[in-house]
Amino acid sequence: MKRRLFFILPVVLLAATATVVADRKPEPQHDNHSPDYRAMEQKIAYLKQNAAKPHPDPKPTELTEREANAYFNEGGVKLPKGVSHVRLASTPGLIDGHAQVDFEALTQGKTSANPLLNLFSGTHDIHVVAQATASNGTGSIRAQSVSLDGIEVPQMLLQLFVQHFLTPKYPNVGITSTFKLPLRIDNAIVDTGRVRLTQK
Repeated sequence: MKRRLFFILPVVLLAATATVVADRKPEPQHDNHSPDYRAMEQKIAYLKQNAAKPHPDPKPTELTEREANAYFNEGGVKLPKGVSHVRLASTPGLIDGHAQVDFEALTQGKTSANPLLNLFSGTHDIHVVAQATASNGTGSIRAQSVSLDGIEVPQMLLQLFVQHFLTPKYPNVGITSTFKLPLRIDNAIVDTGRVRLTQK
């Protein structure tokens, strides 16, 4: 699940929260990690332990954007080749994300005869705003806008890119993506600077 989510930025950007926890394997602590990274790691460990109980504690677990950003950028998540410098922020119901993307590395050199897709070449700063909701054990991400180097990409062109480069290999990735939440997470509330996860 984790790899699928990280292969397109609109989906990536929920992700510092409810779904990044799914497949993470414990690692030894390293002194060079920041306190925010270690806080995120401890919360993920708690979510796993709580999910293993017959009746998980329904008290919400709060993940902050500082913790999520530290976890992304200090090696807690193996990002797709070509994706780096992820920076996430949140407001109620929305995830706002920035990343640097090398499209040659991301698409593994695959090309298209469609000249419209030439936009997706080279290395660019990507900005995505995505609506994020999660309830009844299901999460949904819908990209509202995507910009390359400050220029908004038309939805039609973004859809072409997804269909040509990503959907053949990752069928569940799209402009709108719906997926089952891991670790018995029942709902996630996206708020300013934080996400609250409730297990059930």
